[in-house]
Amino acid sequence: MSENKFVVAQDGDIEDGEAIKIDRAITGADDDIAVFFDNGEYFALNDTCSHATASLSEGWIENGEVECPMHSGRFCLASGEVLSMPASENMRTHRVVLENGDVILYPGVPAGVKA
Repeated sequence: MSENKFVVAQDGDIEDGEAIKIDRAITGADDDIAVFFDNGEYFALNDTCSHATASLSEGWIENGEVECPMHSGRFCLASGEVLSMPASENMRTHRVVLENGDVILYPGVPAGVKA
């Protein structure tokens, strides 16, 4: 697991129902990472939809889910689990925490695992 961590935003920088994309060149991850803010919580998933090459950070975010902007496959923000077709492969999650007003991303550390 990665021990790297990155401050990617300040609390309040990402509006509710929105996301930002963190370039893989910054994190060293195998994909860009989308950091989502939904209903007062932060989540992070690999950004490239597992069904096609669309960016999930550009998708529709609501009620703990993100819908791919290309073919409308949906994923759970907390677990990365596929919620609807045509997507069939779960998304990789990354740990993201709020600490002293900083939104901190731990690329490669699954959500729910302490870095």
